[in-house]
Amino acid sequence: MAKPKTEDASEDAKKIVDDAKNFIEKAIADIGKTSATKQLILGTASGWITGFITMKIGKIAAVGLGGGVILLHIASQKGFIDINWDKINKKVDKITDKIEKEATGKSPDWMEKVERFVDRKLDKAEELLKKKEKKAKHWYNNFIGDDQYRATESHVFLASFAAGMAIGLLCGQ
Repeated sequence: MAKPKTEDASEDAKKIVDDAKNFIEKAIADIGKTSATKQLILGTASGWITGFITMKIGKIAAVGLGGGVILLHIASQKGFIDINWDKINKKVDKITDKIEKEATGKSPDWMEKVERFVDRKLDKAEELLKKKEKKAKHWYNNFIGDDQYRATESHVFLASFAAGMAIGLLCGQ
C-alpha cells in the first residue's frame, strides 16, 4: 500500500478544516436568527456539555499522566531505568532560556545561569550524602539486628497520591 504524499495529506487537512469552519459559521448564523430564549438554552446546554466532557477528559488525562509519572519514579527507584538528569536539566535550561527570551525580549544573564548550575550541583551533593546515609543506616541496622520496617520517601509519596486521587474522585462526582 503506497503512502499518501505529504502535499495530498496537507490538502486533505486544509479541506477538513475549511469544512468544519464553514459548518460552525453556518450553525452560529442559524442560531443567531432564533429567539433569545432558544439562544440562551442552546448556549447553556452546549457550554454545560463542553464543560462536562472537558472535565471527564481532564480526569482521564490527569490519572494517565500521574500514573505514568509514578511508574517512572518506581522504575527509577527499583533500578529498572536510569534517568540521565544532567541531560534533562540541560534541555530544560535551553527551553527555559528560549521562553524567557521570547517573553521578556532578553536572554537570562550569566548570574542566573550560575545560580542554576550551583543549585543543581548542591542537589547532586545532597543526593550523594543521602545515599551514603542509607548505606550507613542499613549497615547499622544489620549490625544491631534491627529488622523493623521503615517508610521511605516513595512510600509516603504513593500513599499521599492514592489519598489525593480518592479525594479527587469523591469530590468530582
